[in-house]
Amino acid sequence: MSNIPPLDLSRQYKNISEEVNAAVLDVLASGRYIGGSLVQGFEQQFAAYVGVSECVACNSGTDALYLALRALQIGSGDEVITTPFTFIATAEVISVVGAKPVFVDIDAETFNFDVLQLEKAITDKTRAIIPVHLFGKPVDMTAVMRIAESHNLAVIEDCAQATGAEWADAKIGSIGHIGCFSFFPTKNLGAFGDGGAVTTNDPAIASAIRMLREHGMRDRYYHEETGINSRLDTIQAAILQIKLRHLDTWNDLRRSVAERYHQLLEPVPGVVKPQEIAGGRSVWNQYTIRLTQDSNSAFRDNVRTQLAARGVSSMVYYPLPLHLQPVYKDLGYQAGDFPVTEKVCHEVLSLPIFPELSPEEQEQVVYGLKDCLLMANG
Repeated sequence: MSNIPPLDLSRQYKNISEEVNAAVLDVLASGRYIGGSLVQGFEQQFAAYVGVSECVACNSGTDALYLALRALQIGSGDEVITTPFTFIATAEVISVVGAKPVFVDIDAETFNFDVLQLEKAITDKTRAIIPVHLFGKPVDMTAVMRIAESHNLAVIEDCAQATGAEWADAKIGSIGHIGCFSFFPTKNLGAFGDGGAVTTNDPAIASAIRMLREHGMRDRYYHEETGINSRLDTIQAAILQIKLRHLDTWNDLRRSVAERYHQLLEPVPGVVKPQEIAGGRSVWNQYTIRLTQDSNSAFRDNVRTQLAARGVSSMVYYPLPLHLQPVYKDLGYQAGDFPVTEKVCHEVLSLPIFPELSPEEQEQVVYGLKDCLLMANG
């Protein structure tokens, strides 16, 4: 019995090590470690991949979201609508610019926010919507854009977990006014450290973000606004250029892994499998099941512990929704405000998924899960 991690980046590196090593050594020999043609080349290649005219690379997905809000001049007194079921960075940046995060409940099947509830959350203070393409599944962007346009709102797509995903045959990050990507190592397109990018078809937005990421500076040592230092370093750009060439193949392999899980889990009672959203194409950053036998997280946590004893690592994304996090107690949300989100937080369990995961390892995962469920059900 082998130990199966949630993600094994060493296998990916082994497959591309010669390309990566040569590219990194070239950067080291060049003496150019910040900016330059490699970063610009990656920006152009990534813009072409997403299907937009502009890409601005930056230090992280969090910075991408922050820079997007700053470029739209969203700040104090404004509201931005998003989901309570995501990594805190999505809401955190709204708070950092001085605006107020406003949450809407999620759909239990997609884990993305429920677009049917979106319009109810709009007020005269709402400036933008941030749909999160969670776990690699695209949000219904047709509905989001229709609502946004009818209320004159900006749409910032949080694409951190979904590089390469599609809605209605368009790449996510090309549909809203701005797309924000993370290249954290666990993402489908991951760097060997932090990294991020903003995509848009609006040259004015791209120009503003380029200025803000360089300390508010267009011309050296002349500062127009208070900006930040948020650059993608040259080594990461070189690595990302290589990995971008493999991304579609890796995403196809993730789809194959997901389909195999679908088949293996079909006869397992008490497991709700994740589904593709009609009209969308997922890239399966996570394969997240729901264990519905109990109304609190103790059952799920016990199964997870038993799985680990069988050599299978799993993850919980996310155990506590954003509206109940201590940092957001001042927003006034209470338990019960978003019942679907709160229920899902007790049930979700993310199984190992990565392009190189073998069929034999998946069988070990699912057979182990079956045994754990039998034991937990007593």
